[in-house]
Amino acid sequence: MFYLPSIIPAVASAMLWLWIFNPQYGLINSLLAMLGITGPGWLVDPRWSKPSFIIMGLWGVGGTMVIFLAGLQSIPDQLYEAAEIDGASWFQQFIKITLPMLSPTILFNLIMGVISMLQYFTAPYIMTRGVGSNVPPGSPLNSTLFYSLYLFQNAFAYFKMGYASAMAWIMFILIMAATLALFGSSARWVYYEGQ
Repeated sequence: MFYLPSIIPAVASAMLWLWIFNPQYGLINSLLAMLGITGPGWLVDPRWSKPSFIIMGLWGVGGTMVIFLAGLQSIPDQLYEAAEIDGASWFQQFIKITLPMLSPTILFNLIMGVISMLQYFTAPYIMTRGVGSNVPPGSPLNSTLFYSLYLFQNAFAYFKMGYASAMAWIMFILIMAATLALFGSSARWVYYEGQ
């Protein structure tokens, strides 16, 4: 059930959330109206546009969750049994066993998350533009003009291919630098069982 949103195509998911966030007849504002609360203008209000994407992002954590579940299942039960015999509380077991044994999985998900967020494009393009409209992506007031969306605008709306290519190289360098920084810092906080 948690993984199901991960297999829905990105465009279909964006269209679904476009309906959910609609200020007039959207699902969230309809539920808020039943409680007597006037809902915000989710994607048309610059203050609420980014929280809308955060809420939408929380919906699609199924793939990450499956990886974390696999990581949790790889932790040997004997470690928890030994900690229980030694009198460790559940919090101590979490800090001293679960987190260190899960640290390679955390590193993997962190790197994949950084890479995907620096390339965030489909949802803002579909949801802030309006299908078939002349509204530029990134509306309202460019509050959702993410880097990749701005790169796309420069390449295919303004036809500044050289500028867009330079932006793509900068994005590549930023992603590579972030990935190398995470790998470099991993020696201090990632525990590998064989070491």
